[in-house]
Amino acid sequence: MSAHPMFPLGMTLLPGEPLSLQVFEPRYRTMVADCTSADGDNTFGVVLIARGHEVGGGEERVDVGTLASIEECSPRPDGRYHLSCVGTERFRVRSWLPDNPYPKADIELWPTPQTDELNLDLQPVVHRLDSLAEALMRIRGIAVGDRLIEPLDNDETVETKVYGTAVRLGLGPADRLRILSAPTTAERIDALCQALDDLIAVIEFSGLPSN
Repeated sequence: MSAHPMFPLGMTLLPGEPLSLQVFEPRYRTMVADCTSADGDNTFGVVLIARGHEVGGGEERVDVGTLASIEECSPRPDGRYHLSCVGTERFRVRSWLPDNPYPKADIELWPTPQTDELNLDLQPVVHRLDSLAEALMRIRGIAVGDRLIEPLDNDETVETKVYGTAVRLGLGPADRLRILSAPTTAERIDALCQALDDLIAVIEFSGLPSN
C-alpha cells in the first residue's frame, strides 16, 4: 500500500475497536470526501500523536497504527462529517509524505502470522484480571465479579481477546501503543500483563493511608 490517507489523533486505535469522529478541519473534510468517493476505499490510517495537537498540523507522529474502516459517514449542514468507524488492520509507516492537502504516508500492513497463536496461554492475563477485580472491590468498593474475564471465554482469536481487553479496560494511549507495536501475539500478551500490573499498582497506591 502507498500514499494512504492518515488521521493522526491523540489516541491509539486498536483492531476491532469502534471509533466515532466529528470531522471539522478543512484538510480532514477533504480527506473524508476522498476516502468515500468512488475512487476511495473507505479507509484511513490512525496513528498516535507523540507530541503536538490534533488541530492545526505540525505534530509529531508515531510510525505504527491501525486502519480505520468507515462504516457510516453523515455529512452535516455546516460542512462537518460525523464518522462511525472500526479499527481493522495494523500497519507500519514506511515514510511520511507531504501533508498536501492532508496527511498521507507510504504504509505496509503488519499482520501477525496465524502460527503465532499456537500454544499461547492467556492465564497470566486471567490471573491479573482476577487481581484487578479484587483490588477494585477491596479498595474502591466496585464489584465487577467475573465481568472482566468472561469475554476471554468466547471463540475469538487470542490476539482479538488481547486487543478487546485493552479496549474494555480503557487503557491509555501509551499502553495501547506498546500492545499494538509488539511484534508477536506472545509479546502483546506480555505488554497487556505489564499494563495490568501498572493499573493494579495505581489502585493499590490509591488505597494507602495518607500521612
